[in-house]
Amino acid sequence: MPFKVLATETISHKALDADIHSAIPTEKVDGTCCYVTTYKGQPYLWARLDRKPNKLAEKRFKNFLHSKQNSKEFFWNVEEDFKPVPECWIPAKEIEQLNGNPMPDENGHIPGWVPVEKNSKQYCWHSSVVNYEFEIALVLRHHSDDPGLLEISAVPLSDLLEQTLELIGTNINGNPYGLGSKKHPLHLLIPHGAFQIRNLPTLKHNDLLSWFEGCREGKIEGIVWHCSDGCLIKVHRHHLGLCWPIPDTYMNSKPVVINMNLNNYVYAFDAKCLFNHFSKIDNQKFGRLKDIILNV
Repeated sequence: MPFKVLATETISHKALDADIHSAIPTEKVDGTCCYVTTYKGQPYLWARLDRKPNKLAEKRFKNFLHSKQNSKEFFWNVEEDFKPVPECWIPAKEIEQLNGNPMPDENGHIPGWVPVEKNSKQYCWHSSVVNYEFEIALVLRHHSDDPGLLEISAVPLSDLLEQTLELIGTNINGNPYGLGSKKHPLHLLIPHGAFQIRNLPTLKHNDLLSWFEGCREGKIEGIVWHCSDGCLIKVHRHHLGLCWPIPDTYMNSKPVVINMNLNNYVYAFDAKCLFNHFSKIDNQKFGRLKDIILNV
């Protein structure tokens, strides 16, 4: 889904071309983007992989951007200008097509996805949060009965079909949420839009700045508004001149409960997998995410 970015000094609602007043504000989670769709006849987790231009095309594109010809459109030859991608690669759904070819975005990249295979070395942290035999994923979200409580559970991949999610954890983006350790890495999936923001101020620069700096709920990487027309609008702390990561994130201010009863599954899970580790602390409650210690 393409993003629009809020201006940092003045926020013009008309200029956004979307009804942000009726949009749903949610926490922008700091991780790597994933997607769930069908592969080999079953739901699969897919990792983000942008198709990027080769050196010659990238040089030509940069020269164009730095020239005074921005009024003219840059011409891409998709078949010749881009590095090869795996055969299983698919373009993101929202990418514009021309003559059946996906077209690059404003950065000269073609956003897309590749399936995460079991025991993948390149995407080992992605593969650690899914089990294709049982078709489940490790998901972090609010507890259904208590919005003040987070829950880690095994969710059927079929329930996540055609959704995008964020993978967070020990080895992702410097681990801003303090999950796991080098010896015992921990990774989780968060569906996009899962953490709705309840008490957002007016969309004035100073009010947003004060909210990020002084409100407990503002201890997040940014905000993503989900508009009724499908548009996503985001503002990052960096857009307001604020630092990220920060020591005490809002995500780590809530208790979290483990819901990982695996007794209903016919076969045993791999002893080293995260699902098995979480099953050993099923029903346990922790004061915050970073307090979780797996019984390894």
